[in-house]
Amino acid sequence: MAIYKKNIGTLFYIFVTAHLLIWTLVPSFTNQNLPLDTIEALAWGSNLDWGFNKHPPMSAFLPEIFYQIFGSQDWAYYLLSQICIVVSFIVVFKLAEDFFDNKIYCLLSVLLLEGIYFYNFTTPEFNVNVCLIPFWSLSVLYLWRGIKNNKILDWLLLGIFAGFGFLSKYLFVYLGLAINVLLIYMIYTKRLNFKCLVSLIPFVLILLPHIIWLTENDYITISYGLLRTGSEEANILNHIKHPAIFIGKQIGILFPFLLMFFVLVKKFKINISLNDDRLLFLLSINLIPILFIFLTSFTMGVKIRTMWMTPFYISFGLMFVYIFKVQINFEKTRAFVSIFFILFLISPISYSYISITQTDKRTDFNGENLAKQAKDFYKTEANDLGKMTYIKGNEWIAGNISYHLPERPKWIYSSSEVYLCNKDMRCIKFK
Repeated sequence: MAIYKKNIGTLFYIFVTAHLLIWTLVPSFTNQNLPLDTIEALAWGSNLDWGFNKHPPMSAFLPEIFYQIFGSQDWAYYLLSQICIVVSFIVVFKLAEDFFDNKIYCLLSVLLLEGIYFYNFTTPEFNVNVCLIPFWSLSVLYLWRGIKNNKILDWLLLGIFAGFGFLSKYLFVYLGLAINVLLIYMIYTKRLNFKCLVSLIPFVLILLPHIIWLTENDYITISYGLLRTGSEEANILNHIKHPAIFIGKQIGILFPFLLMFFVLVKKFKINISLNDDRLLFLLSINLIPILFIFLTSFTMGVKIRTMWMTPFYISFGLMFVYIFKVQINFEKTRAFVSIFFILFLISPISYSYISITQTDKRTDFNGENLAKQAKDFYKTEANDLGKMTYIKGNEWIAGNISYHLPERPKWIYSSSEVYLCNKDMRCIKFK
C-alpha cells in the first residue's frame, strides 16, 4: 500500500513514538550498567559547574534534571537520549513543512535518517553528541524562520538555541560558521537586513558564565579537545591521511542512507540555482559545516573522530529530498519501505545481540555492587567522619559509586585513587 495515501502526520508520530519506545526499552533490558559517557555526565551533574575538564556543562545539566526526577533509574537516561533524537526528528519535520506542500516529502526527510546509525544504534549512550543534536536542529529551524520572516522573536530563539548548542559541545562552532557565512551572504545581497544581529544578545549572555569559567580554569576543555584530535602528532602525511580517512568513513556512514534514497529516485538529475533561497539555505547548513571540518583536518593534519559527526547529518534527508523531489518515483515506495523496516528492526536487534553476547563491555560493569562495597567500606573505616558527602576519583569508577548510592556523594575529579570524603573533605582511600 503506497505510503503517500496515508495520513502523513499520524504515520510520522507513530514512527517517532515507536523509535522512542524501542530505543528506550532495548538498552534498558539488555544492559546491566549505564554506558561510560552517561555515567560521566551524571558524575559531572552531581557537582554542577559552568564547565568540566572535558566539555561545557549542558550534557551534565540535562541528566541532572532527570536524576532529580527519576533518581538512579537507568531507563530514564536512555529515555533522555531518545527525547533528544525524537525532538530533532520533529524539528526536521516542522522545518520540512516550510519546504514542501505535500507532507509525504516531510515524512521521507525524516525516515531517511534511520539509514544513518548516529540516529539509532549509537543513541542509547547519552553524551555530548546526542545532547547537541536537538540544539543543532533547533538552531537550523530558527535560522530559516529568521531568514523567511525576519522577526525579532525568531532571531532571539536562534541565539538561545545556538548558545545552548555551544554549551553542549564546541563542535557547534562548525554550524556557527555556516550560519555566519549564510547571513553575511544574505545581507550582502540585500535579502536580509541587520536585524539578524539581535541573535547575538542571548547567545553572548548564555555563553558568558562559561567563558568566565574557561578563563579561570586555563581553557582546560579546549586543551582536551585539541588533544583528542591528535594535534600533537606532527607529521606532514597526516594532512593527507586523516582527511582521506575522514572521507572514507563518511561514505561508509552514509551508505545505508544513500541506498534508501536510491530506490526512490528515477534518475539523478540536479538543477541547482542559487536564486532559490530554500536550496541555498539547505546547501549551506548541510555542506558548509562538513567542508569546514574537512578543512580543519586537511590544514591541521588532525583526526576527526567518527562520533563527532553525529549532528552534522540531521538535515541531510531534507536536503536530498528537496534537490531530487521531481525525480522521486512513488511507485517505488514499497521497496523504500522494505529497506526502511529492515534497517529500523535490524539496528535494535543487532544492539541487543551485542549487548547480551559480549560480556566485557562497560555496560556489563556491576556498578551497583561496587557502590555497595564502597558504602560498606566507608561505614567500617570512616569512624567519626560522618556522612559520605564527596567522592574523588575518575568519572567511571567514582561516577558509578556516586550514581548508585542513595546519598549520591558529589563527584570531584582525581586522576589517582578513589577517595571517600565527608563534608569537610576528610577522606579515606577506597581499596
